[in-house]
Amino acid sequence: MAVSARQIALQPPRYTALILAAGLTLSACTTVGPNFSRPEVPATKAYAMEGETTARGLRLDPDLRVAGPWWQAFGSETLNQTVRLALAESPGVAEAGATLERFQANEQAGRAALGPQADVSSDAQRQKFNSKAFGFSGAPNASGFSGFGNRTFNLYSLGGNVRYDLDVFGGGRRRAEQAAALTARAAYQADAAYLTLSGQVALQAIRIAGLRAQMQLLDQILDDDRRLMELAIKAEAIGGIPRTTRTLVEIQLANDQAAMPPLRRQYDAARHRLALLVGRSPATWTAPDFELAQFKVPADIPISLPSQLVRKRPDILVAEAQLHAAVAAVGVATADQYPDVRLSARGALSALTPGNVLSTDSTGFTLFSGITAPLFDGGARKAKTRAAEAEARAALARYRQTVLEAFSQVADAMAALQTDQQQLAALERAVAASRSEADDTLEAAKLGGATAQKVIETRRELVRNLRALADAEAQHLADLVQLFAASASDWREAKAAGGQGGVASGH
Repeated sequence: MAVSARQIALQPPRYTALILAAGLTLSACTTVGPNFSRPEVPATKAYAMEGETTARGLRLDPDLRVAGPWWQAFGSETLNQTVRLALAESPGVAEAGATLERFQANEQAGRAALGPQADVSSDAQRQKFNSKAFGFSGAPNASGFSGFGNRTFNLYSLGGNVRYDLDVFGGGRRRAEQAAALTARAAYQADAAYLTLSGQVALQAIRIAGLRAQMQLLDQILDDDRRLMELAIKAEAIGGIPRTTRTLVEIQLANDQAAMPPLRRQYDAARHRLALLVGRSPATWTAPDFELAQFKVPADIPISLPSQLVRKRPDILVAEAQLHAAVAAVGVATADQYPDVRLSARGALSALTPGNVLSTDSTGFTLFSGITAPLFDGGARKAKTRAAEAEARAALARYRQTVLEAFSQVADAMAALQTDQQQLAALERAVAASRSEADDTLEAAKLGGATAQKVIETRRELVRNLRALADAEAQHLADLVQLFAASASDWREAKAAGGQGGVASGH
């Protein structure tokens, strides 16, 4: 049976079929380079050093279950609304989300490159054919061929190409794995942005509340100073006190008045900072009037075990994803040392007139395969592999450092809460004692049983204790925020909460 030339042209060479069969077999089972495995969780079951006491209410919970976002534990609806607004409007969170989308698109593009690639093209050409260059003249030759001479003609083509990289040694799959790890890193960085932003919003809200408390206390003291000034003026008028005593009262009033502007400056800066965090300008959004009394301290504060923390804290997961990407990069560099096998096919429809382009007589095909193998590069590929291996070791060291820093931050926050409780108890006793002494002294002064100087001294002591107590209460709340953030308490709920909207305050 005769075989036509057209049938021969359509059949791929035997070596191509062999390469295809071998390549498909190898690509199904060969992936060079190390496989990534997640680092083991730490064996430790505590954060504090041996001998350190734990603050009241704190407990390590192996089966941690917390209802709702962590900031809801403070019981302030105003804070809840402000955090939700920040998560919905913050440019920083929007940037993290856009970055994640970019990595997701890059990952999708990398995975698409593993499959067959096809494209189509069309063109129209104006060509001049010189038959004499091929030994043909214008007259018929011995074969009966009539040459074209120097003929000019149009050529119209419609065709397509198909390409497929067999990825015999898994370099493409390692690149896709690396892209997936980088996408995971971007996702965890977005989670970290949510956690960081919610923590910063809560800290600024507490700072505003603490400064408001101090200013309110200072207003009360200024009222007392003014009343004392009235008493001093009356006492001086009747000769009850000397001029120097009245001067001392005036100095105390002036000193207390001078303490207000620095507090106001800090207060305004905190409100402006909060506006920035929620993605608004100070002229278009007014921060809520937070009060310390709005925030409650949870009686029970469960904390994740160290083994749980490494599987949910965003910055640790970022470091883990970066380690995964670095290990995959070793596989990429290793695969580059091996041959690359690709298969390609081309098809085209060509004719001298547009109407004949789609004719079956205008069809032509080409099937071919190619192998690219490194021959000599001066050791560059091996050097790149060693560099990738070193980077993987560095990524592992960074991961371990991140875990240690996380444990240290939790331990610091837990220790801070312990000292906060001790300080608050001492300051509450000091405020009670100084308030009683100040009130008794003021009553005695009205009856002539105490000097104005004594009244001033007791009032100053009360002011110091009240302001110290307000500072301690705000610091205690801030340390709680630090603990929630360090232990990644319920941070995953932030995304859902961010979409609920809500405006705490505004123009």
